[in-house]
Amino acid sequence: MTGNTLAAPPTPLRDARGRALRDLRISVTDRCNFRCGYCMPKSVFSQTHRFLPHADLLRHEETARVAAAFVSLGVHKLRLTGGEPLLRKGLPELVAQLAALRTHAGRAPDIALTTNGTLLARQAPALRAAGLTRLTVSVDALDDALFQRINDVGVPVAQVLDGIDAALAAGFGPIKLNMVVQRGVNDHEIVPLAAHVRARWGTQAVLRFIEFMDVGTTNGWRMDQVLPADAVRERLHAQWPLEPLDAQAPGETARRWRYADGGGEVGFIASVTRAFCHDCNRVRLSALGRLYGCLFASQGNDLRALLRGGASDAELAAHLTAFWQARDDRYSELRGQGQVPEQRIEMHYIGG
Repeated sequence: MTGNTLAAPPTPLRDARGRALRDLRISVTDRCNFRCGYCMPKSVFSQTHRFLPHADLLRHEETARVAAAFVSLGVHKLRLTGGEPLLRKGLPELVAQLAALRTHAGRAPDIALTTNGTLLARQAPALRAAGLTRLTVSVDALDDALFQRINDVGVPVAQVLDGIDAALAAGFGPIKLNMVVQRGVNDHEIVPLAAHVRARWGTQAVLRFIEFMDVGTTNGWRMDQVLPADAVRERLHAQWPLEPLDAQAPGETARRWRYADGGGEVGFIASVTRAFCHDCNRVRLSALGRLYGCLFASQGNDLRALLRGGASDAELAAHLTAFWQARDDRYSELRGQGQVPEQRIEMHYIGG
C-alpha cells in the first residue's frame, strides 16, 4: 500500500454526541507474555487458554486498508496495541504500510505503539526505521520483586528498563511510561518510580499514572482498589512541586503537569474518578477485525467479513462513517451513575 485512495472529508466526522473522529487504536494480537492481574490474570488465562488462531487475525494488508479508510475520514493518530504487539510477526512491515498513508493535511499519520517493553531492545531499531513515531511502555513498579509479582511470569524490571534505554538510543523520545496504580498493591511505588524516571531519563520520559479500571470482567475490579489520580498527584507534589500544563490536543486522556524544577513532565489518567467520555475521539479495531466504539464495549462490528467479502474502498468508508455517526458510547459516565453492562470485552483483546 502506497497511500490513500479516498479524499478526506472537508469537516470532521462526528458521532451521535458530536465527538470528532481523530484516533484509531489497532490491536494486532490477543497474545501477551505477561499475566498482569488487572488485564490477563493467570487464574483465567492459564497455559491451557486458547488464543485466536493466526489465520483468523487480520492480515497486515487488511489492517492497513482499514487504517487508510479511517485516515481518509479524518483520523490522524494510529496506535498499535495488543495483547503485547511486539509478539506479532512482521510488525515493522505493518508500520511501514501505515507510515505510507497521508492525512488530509498531506502528512503521515502519527503512529504510536504501546508495549510492556520486554522485546524493545531487540525490535526498537527496526520499528523506528519503519516509521513508528512514538512509544508507550508499561512499568507498574520499580521494586523488582513486586514487578515480577505483578507481571506474574517472573520477568525482571531491568529487562523493561533496558528496553527503554534501547528505544531512546534508537531515536525514540520522549517515551511515555504508564503505571497502573492499585491501592494496596503498588501505590507505595509512586514516588520511587518517579524519582528513578527523573534521575535516569529526565525529560526523555513522561511518567503517567492510570487509575485501575474495570476493563473486561475477569480482573476482580473493586472501587476501593482505585487510588484517585488527584491523590497520586498530591503525593508527587509533596515531593516535587508540580505546575499544570495545557492539553496538547482535543480528547487527550491524560491531564498534564510538569515539575517546577524543570525535571520533566507527568500525566494523570482518571478514567474512573473524572470521566472523559465527553470528548473521546477514539475508535478501536481488534486483531480479529471487529470495531469497537469504547474500551468498555461489549459488542463489536465485524469488518473482517466486509474486507474478505469484496467490499470496495468506498463501501468500506461508508460503513465506517455509519458506525461512527451512530456511536453513542459513554461507559465511564454511566459507571458513575451505577449503569454498567454485565459483559465487557477484555483488555488484552481490544487494547488499552
